[in-house]
Amino acid sequence: MSPIPSVILKPNKEDSLLRYHPWIFSGAVARTEGKPREGDVVEVYSADRRFLGVGHFQIGSIAVRILSFEQTAIDRIFWTQRLNEALALRRSLRLITADNDTCRLVYGEGDMLSGLIIDIYGQTAVIQAHTAGMHYARTDIAAALKEVMGDALAYIYYKSEGTLPYKASLGEENGYLLGDGQSDAIATERGLRFYVDWQRGQKTGFFVDQRENRALLEHYANQRRVLNMFCYTGGFSVYALRGNAATVHSVDSSSKAIDMTSRNVALNFPDDTRHQAFDADAFDFLRNADESYDLIVLDPPAFAKHKNVLRNALQGYRKLNALAIEKIAPRGILFTFSCSQVVSKNDFRLAVFSAAAQSHRRVRILHQLTQPADHPVNIYHPEGEYLKGLVLYVE
Repeated sequence: MSPIPSVILKPNKEDSLLRYHPWIFSGAVARTEGKPREGDVVEVYSADRRFLGVGHFQIGSIAVRILSFEQTAIDRIFWTQRLNEALALRRSLRLITADNDTCRLVYGEGDMLSGLIIDIYGQTAVIQAHTAGMHYARTDIAAALKEVMGDALAYIYYKSEGTLPYKASLGEENGYLLGDGQSDAIATERGLRFYVDWQRGQKTGFFVDQRENRALLEHYANQRRVLNMFCYTGGFSVYALRGNAATVHSVDSSSKAIDMTSRNVALNFPDDTRHQAFDADAFDFLRNADESYDLIVLDPPAFAKHKNVLRNALQGYRKLNALAIEKIAPRGILFTFSCSQVVSKNDFRLAVFSAAAQSHRRVRILHQLTQPADHPVNIYHPEGEYLKGLVLYVE
């Protein structure tokens, strides 16, 4: 067996690894030995040849994503051990119950598996690879996943489309690694049912990360006129209806999202006349709306995926929140979110503050929201905390 390729760091560039941060940036690399290809497992050494970690090699600003800070083989035993650890955490959180069969089983660096996402929908696991290394390891990961979950798992769907920046060179490999399921199925979240289309939908087909925040909205929805912007599959809308909202309007610029929202509303509340869905641009809808709302949800897609567009993204958040605050009725409640990783908590709060100040209305923060416990943040990798939310009371 040929030796594992090595990555040698420049002098004094190992400090972040000694603090257990799992990324090595290309500027810290002095040279490689053994001619690693993108996606290969490599060992990382300091300039004075001290072992620092083992991980996946890649081309780009992040040169290596560390999988272990111990000198260990990245094999079936490794995958099985890490997936067992991830499952043990979710079981301790009591996420899989009779009325909830959806959760995130693996959240990248939060589970020391940088570049890997696995969501569970009933008996189906949906895998996404964000790195070439995870893409090449997909069959080993699927085999380990089946070993760990046993009969609780009947299907494993692999979805790389839209997640691999180099998918043109790797090819799109979407398809079932276990079983031959349907394109969408019904998942249960806190007693509510949702169609999940992991083949054609965004991400893995459903935004698992808003589960706890949707439940909070249900608490506030009673007899309120609710507007759910960027509704996608209608999660907030369905929770609002169960929370006894007076009316619920769902808005998205995607006709597919509107269709899915309508299906999910009908699945839980057939023939319920309180709900209407609108295929429209969010900014245009808010500007032209003839009525005000008692509760508004702003859950837009990431406005900034890179720091070079951060300024434009913050302007977008300011404009969007200003329009919402203008349209919200006195004593109204605004749920506003950012899922942009490059937007810090302070940046987001400042954007919302600017929008509130522009309105000249009294605004108070009721809740500060984040991602749920099945999206754990590695304490050594604060970048993993991407979801930020505020619940505002607007007088």
